[in-house]
Amino acid sequence: MHDKRLILATAALMLVSGAANAQGSDKGELKSYNFIELQGGGQLTFTDAKKDKLVTPAAAFSLGRYFTPVVGARLHASGWQAKSGFDGLGYYKWNYVTANADLLLNLTNMVSPGKSGSHPLNVILLGGVGLATAWDNGEANAMAASDHSLNMPLVWDGHRLSHNIRAGLRLETNVTKPVGVSLEVSANSLDDRFNSKMNDADDWQVTAMLGLSVRFGHKYKKSAPAGEPRPVVVEPEPEPEVKVAPKPEPKTVTKTDTVYKKVPVTLHEVKFYKIREAGAEGSKAQMKRVADFLKAYPGAKVSVVGYADKGTGNAKVNMKYAKQRADKYKEELVADHGADASRIVTDSKGDTVQPFGENDKNRCVIVDGSAEKTVMETVRRTVTE
Repeated sequence: MHDKRLILATAALMLVSGAANAQGSDKGELKSYNFIELQGGGQLTFTDAKKDKLVTPAAAFSLGRYFTPVVGARLHASGWQAKSGFDGLGYYKWNYVTANADLLLNLTNMVSPGKSGSHPLNVILLGGVGLATAWDNGEANAMAASDHSLNMPLVWDGHRLSHNIRAGLRLETNVTKPVGVSLEVSANSLDDRFNSKMNDADDWQVTAMLGLSVRFGHKYKKSAPAGEPRPVVVEPEPEPEVKVAPKPEPKTVTKTDTVYKKVPVTLHEVKFYKIREAGAEGSKAQMKRVADFLKAYPGAKVSVVGYADKGTGNAKVNMKYAKQRADKYKEELVADHGADASRIVTDSKGDTVQPFGENDKNRCVIVDGSAEKTVMETVRRTVTE
């Protein structure tokens, strides 16, 4: 009965505190805040014994932050004393501490986000995981040693480390205020060895605690004060669109240019002779080509060089025959074809130079000439206009 009266009184206190805070914050919409909290109450470790005999004190301290008006997290340390036993045989106590990382979900702000924390009363769902450590289990060890018929195969000595999985619900006053009051009820699942008794399942512990929290570091999203008209934003008149005529696509044009340039022209003729002869073998067509070259290119000159084969005669005789061949060739070129004698140069190499590898072919006259002629070329080029 005492526990029921305590819970009713706490609920009434929370409602009165929530009504006092119902006006909310005028600083704008809440974004986030931090908090620290001290809690105290009782806990019940479930076992096959009378429940009213198993209630023990509990206390807690937590540090947390709400990242948004809906989602938060905390680091929570709780514990004190736990109790178990057997009806008619007695009960035993031990000490424990649980450290949990809990996720907090403000259901009130989720359903009604517009007020963002200024609700008189907030309903918060929580869940988390952590570790529990227990010690001072001497009463359970003494009971198990005195009566071996007891179902206590899991009795432990020293320290006992266990997992802790938590889920619960909180009622909390206006979170925009610096000081708040809360009522929290949570269920915790621990290792089967936690209460030293065999259940073939995790041990369960239910905790109910009142809390006093201090909130700080509130951050708000600025909004226009209530009752004041919001500024009217006048959109500027759009400037008239200036249409720019599209640029014409570039055209590709092929142009033809006439180019004049000079190119070299060469003359090379060979006349062969019999032994000790100065007259040329063959037709006069070859000599005509030389005369035509001189007529076609008025600025050109030709050289007529006589040769003799080294296999016949001697150097002095060969030099004479070679000169006769060159001179005779020039005379016929002038007399028979009207060539300009001043543009014909003669020379004799005798047998000092052998132009050909075959001996008899070196009885010859070699005529060479060079000139330039102008030619016209058509050049095509592509331009973009």
